[in-house]
Amino acid sequence: ASARQSLSGDEREKAVSKLENELECNMDALGCTAIEDKLQGGVPETLVKLRQAGIKLWVLTGDKQG
Repeated sequence: ASARQSLSGDEREKAVSKLENELECNMDALGCTAIEDKLQGGVPETLVKLRQAGIKLWVLTGDKQG
């Protein structure tokens, strides 16, 4: 399916799983953190400084369900 086509729930789940398997291989996690809801004090400034230092970050977010 092209990026412009929507996938059914099952098709989407399979496509996401396949992509995860392709992307999440041969990776070394150098550090991990979790922040819930609002960012803690100083976090935005710290992220800016890390970026200025050439450190690459992935920030994963998600909506809570329940």
